[in-house]
Amino acid sequence: MLSDVRRGLVFTLVTMALFSGAYHVLLWGIAQAVFPAQAEGSLIRRADGTVVGSSLIAQAFTRAEYFQPRPSGIDYNAASTGGTNYGPTNPDHLKAVQERLDTVTERDGVAANRVPSEMVTASGAGLDPHIPPAGADMQVARVARARNADPAKIRELIRANTEGPLLGFYGRAGVNVLRLNLALDEAFGAPPAPAATE
Repeated sequence: MLSDVRRGLVFTLVTMALFSGAYHVLLWGIAQAVFPAQAEGSLIRRADGTVVGSSLIAQAFTRAEYFQPRPSGIDYNAASTGGTNYGPTNPDHLKAVQERLDTVTERDGVAANRVPSEMVTASGAGLDPHIPPAGADMQVARVARARNADPAKIRELIRANTEGPLLGFYGRAGVNVLRLNLALDEAFGAPPAPAATE
């Protein structure tokens, strides 16, 4: 009986060591060796090494000099991902979509039929970092005007920051808004900070 207890105790300790520590260290080591950027959270850094965000998480951009991301049902709070859970015929959802559409058409000076649905509906997680290329293209005139830049050069930046479908066929092309806005700052300089209000 004592040998059975000893065997059970050894088995428990060995499995605890393997699955509570060694397994995780092994996976962490493999991730660091094979996918180092992804293992660290797909962080995006400025040239000086400063972390500005993750390529996997949307951020709010409100200034005219920047491309706007997809709407967020959680106000871009990465600590609380989730959608609104409204169905497509929910009156609150329809009202929010109409308000967003009105805002986009006024802000970017485009007709409602040019606005992709992703630009007026929040994603399921509320933090989708990508917009469709058409969603970026409809913002070019505003961004070019605000930065006093050539729209053709801004379109080149959009093309350079457009990611194709996964493996060339799965999903759709998307533009990472954070990467695109950083490319704008690199190409045209960061706009001056807004004046502080008293």
